[in-house]
Amino acid sequence: MKTLEAIYQRRSVKGYDPNHKITPEEEQKLLEATIQSPTSFNIQHWRFVILRDTELRQKIRKEFGNDQVQMTDASLLILFTADMKAWQKKPQRYWRNAPQKIADLLVNWMSKFYEGREWLQRDEAQRSIGMAMQTLMLTAKAMGYDSCPMIGFDIDKVAKLIDLPDDYVMGPMVAIGKKVKEPWTKPGQLPLDELVVENKFSTTDFI
Repeated sequence: MKTLEAIYQRRSVKGYDPNHKITPEEEQKLLEATIQSPTSFNIQHWRFVILRDTELRQKIRKEFGNDQVQMTDASLLILFTADMKAWQKKPQRYWRNAPQKIADLLVNWMSKFYEGREWLQRDEAQRSIGMAMQTLMLTAKAMGYDSCPMIGFDIDKVAKLIDLPDDYVMGPMVAIGKKVKEPWTKPGQLPLDELVVENKFSTTDFI
């Protein structure tokens, strides 16, 4: 499937075949494509929690997930998290294939950029999660699968269930599988003239 086709055909699908299995090779392909997503300073601070345990998925769905059926019926359920302190953890490894002079320069910049700016560390983590999620969903569509991003769950309770480290941030989760139910008709996209600003905002840009 071509890239533009995947973009326009991707939808948030709720109904999946609970008996369909994604092969290990397909899962590897999905994840290897996902980690091609960009991150600031090439930190790659996403951490993908594959929720495989059926009882765990059922508990999340029933107790903390607003009974969203895709949490249990989809072939894969991936929870996106990110390490906000990844910039401190052996940062040279993010540039191991770069010329030494460039690697040293960027690692030095990285420290100055993030040090003492906790709000930025969190923002960057969430931005990276968002880009990786879109890559995953478009890859899934290109492979003949559908997906559904979800944030409608109790973040704090799920964080405890997975023993989320203190310096990690929680993102959404994504269900992936074979759809058995067509999604709703697209509810409607805003026109570009409501979304695109030329150079700077003016009072006419606000509704």
